[in-house]
Parts: sequence; C-alpha cells; structure tokens
Amino acid sequence: MTDPQVALMMLGLFIVIVFLGFPIAFTLMAMGIGFGYYAYFDAHRMWRAFNRLDPETADWWQSTELWLEGLLNNRIFDLFVNQTYTVMSNEVLTAVPLFLFMGYIVERANIVDRLFTTLNIASKNVPGSMGVAALITCALFATATGIVGAVVTLMGLLALPAMLKARYNTSFASGIICAGGTLGILIPPSIMLIVYAAASNVSIVRLYAGALFPGLTLVGLYLVYVVGRSILQPSAAPRPRDDEVPDLPIGRLVFMIMTSFMPLAVLILAVLGSILFGLATPTEAASIGALGGFVLAVLYRAMTWQRLRESVYLTARTTAMVCWLFVGSYTFSAVFSYLGGEQVISEFVQGLNLSPILFLIIAQIIIFLLGWPLEWSEIIIIFVPIFLPLLPFFDIDPLFFGILVALNLQTSFLTPPMAMSAYYLKGIAPPEVKLTHIFSGVMPFLFCVILSMILMYLFPNVVFYLPELFYGK
Repeated sequence: MTDPQVALMMLGLFIVIVFLGFPIAFTLMAMGIGFGYYAYFDAHRMWRAFNRLDPETADWWQSTELWLEGLLNNRIFDLFVNQTYTVMSNEVLTAVPLFLFMGYIVERANIVDRLFTTLNIASKNVPGSMGVAALITCALFATATGIVGAVVTLMGLLALPAMLKARYNTSFASGIICAGGTLGILIPPSIMLIVYAAASNVSIVRLYAGALFPGLTLVGLYLVYVVGRSILQPSAAPRPRDDEVPDLPIGRLVFMIMTSFMPLAVLILAVLGSILFGLATPTEAASIGALGGFVLAVLYRAMTWQRLRESVYLTARTTAMVCWLFVGSYTFSAVFSYLGGEQVISEFVQGLNLSPILFLIIAQIIIFLLGWPLEWSEIIIIFVPIFLPLLPFFDIDPLFFGILVALNLQTSFLTPPMAMSAYYLKGIAPPEVKLTHIFSGVMPFLFCVILSMILMYLFPNVVFYLPELFYGK
C-alpha cells in the first residue's frame, strides 16, 4: 500500500472505531501514535545505539535497555509531546475553563427561575407569552453557559411544567425548550467559537463579532414562529389567566427586572463588550465573567461550598475533555497529512469542479450528518480541519465558514433520531411528554435554522458587517 492509501485507511478505521463506541480522544491518540510509528519509522535511527553494543561484554540488562530505547526512538513520540505542549500552552484555549466556570456558577445561582418568572409577568399581554419568556430566558442562560445539556435540563425542570400547567401544546412547549437551549453554541461568548478559533487560527474576536447578528437573527426567527403560531393557533398557547400570571404594579415589576434580568444581561454585555471593543482579550474577559458569576451567586445567597466544588469539578472535567481531544486531533491530523491523506482529499475535491456554493452545501450536509453520532466538539476539532485547507481554493472566508458551521450544529441537537436536546429534555420531563411529542415540536425550529442558513448564503454581510466595522477588512 502507498502512504496515501494508508492515510485513507487510517481515516476509515477511525470512523469505524468511533461508531463502535470507543472514547474518541484516546482513539485519536492511539491511532495517531500507531500509524505515526509506521509513518516515521527509521531503522537506522532506532537501532544505531543497539548496533554499537558489544555482544561479548554487554549483560542482559544493558541489551534490554538499549533495545527498548531503540524501540521507542521514533519521531512520533517527539511529535506527541510537542503537540501536547502546544495545546496546553494555547492562549486561546485558556478562555475555555473560565467561560465554563462562569456558566456552571450561573447555573447554580438560582438566577434562571427569577429571570423566567419576571419575563413571564412582563410579557403577559404578548401572544404566547410564556413561550416567549421561556425562549428569551433560554437565550440569555445559554449565552451565559454555552452548555446545551445544562440549559435544556434546567429549563425543562423550570419552564416546561409551567407551560404544560398553562395548557400549552405539549409538542410546542417541548420544541421551545429544546431549540432555545442550543443557542449557546452560536451566540457569543460561545465556547464552540473559541474551539473553532483554535482549530482554524481565525481571530476569536472577529468570530464573536461575526456571530452576533446571525445569532440574533435565529432568536428573532424563533420568536416570530412562537408569536405567529400563538396568534394563528390560540389553543397551542392559551393566554394566561390572572390566577396563573398576576398583574403587578409597575414599580414592583421594574424592581423584579432590575434584580433578575439586568444583572445577568449586564454580566453578558460586559464580557462581550470588553472583547468586541478591544478592552480585554477573550481570556481576560472570561476571567471577569467568572468572577462576576461568582459575585452574582453570592449576592443571590445561592453560593455554597458544595455548589462551588461541583462547578470546579465540572469545569476541570469538561476542559480536560476538550484539551485531550485537541491533543489527539493534532497528532492524528499531523500523521494523516504526513502520509499524504490531506493532499489526496484536496485533489479529489478540487477535481470535482464544484462551485463555491455547491462546496459549501456539500460540506454542511456532511457536518449535518456527522452531528447525529458525534458531539459538536468532536466535529469542530476532528472533521472541520479537513475542510479548512480547501477554503482558499473556493475563495471562502474561514470566518464565514465557521459561523455557518455553528448555525449548522444547531440542527445536530434538534434532528431525530439522535437529537440530544430531545433526549436531555425527555430525561427530566413528566411521563406524559413522549419522545414523539418532542421530535414533532423541534421540527419547525429546525426549519428556522435552515432558513437562517439560507439568509446567510443570500446576505453574507450579516456575518461580515460587524467585524469589518470594528476591525476593518
């Protein structure tokens, strides 16, 4: 077999092993080292010390020691150590644990229930008011955490029973929670965009600026659907009765907004604004966000030693997963490229004579299908770098491609049969909420995502306007 054929076999074998259920990070590292041992094999380098050994004077221990030294004298081990150091010293990835800590602290600070209650009362006269309140709460909370499972689970425990009690259609209510919970991987400050920036060498600041309008557009489409369906089908979202949502004096309502909505909104705007206006690096802004989340938890009297301990533990666990995925991916892709696999794929795609639009559509379909069995982190770290070298050939900006991928990955959480948001919600929903109800409820929101992707194709300035306004072309 030629080296490029070995590289393609390496990629195919990896996909098979992943579908068998092996841990992806350790599979990447094992395959990178295993195939790298073959790729970098140099018999002269490996056995030169062993060959100088005098068999008449050397004892068994010296022979074994030099034999093991020769066996391990392969450049793949140097590469693995260097890639590990590169990942662990990456300044962009430093922001990941800080944003995660901010999210886990906010999740445990009892802010969300206050926020949902306040928005529900404030939007009482809006059609589908409870759905609107749930969606806005999901968007704000998802922005603060960026952890889909946490948002869907917490909002499922808080908002779903309230909507069902208010006689909302089961599918409609379930779809709102699932769709709103996925927004955190798109709207800045998004952890997914940090991971994409580290994988693609695109400026995280420009990515945040570029993702802002597409994220708000998607939220707007969700809100239009919720309000529109509530008007056209009042039985799906009945107007609340006075005993369900009380009328409060304006002063009391303003106080509730100031103590629930404003603190979280100010925290998010301060973090995002300091990044976009160049007042702080993403890592520095993430530090302020983590500190602000901790202060909010203390002010709300929700911080306990147990909650702090859980937040630190979950932050460390998730950060370790991301970092080891990067180590494995860097090692795997370096060996794959050295064997010529990247060049084979590049020449094959370029030989198809695709237009840029057709290439983007095919790439997004592949990422959409990968979203069924894989997490977003695995797609961004492992498979998106395969497309990145092809972007200059098709004259596609990696910034635009990254935002498009972030939008596309919304669908991976919403599309049956592997819609993770649906399974998160089903795990904590009342027994009468069936999985079929949840699947049917998320489908209209899935069409909203596809519509937002089409709008990005048609109006690319939605992505480029803010980065060019703030930082130039």
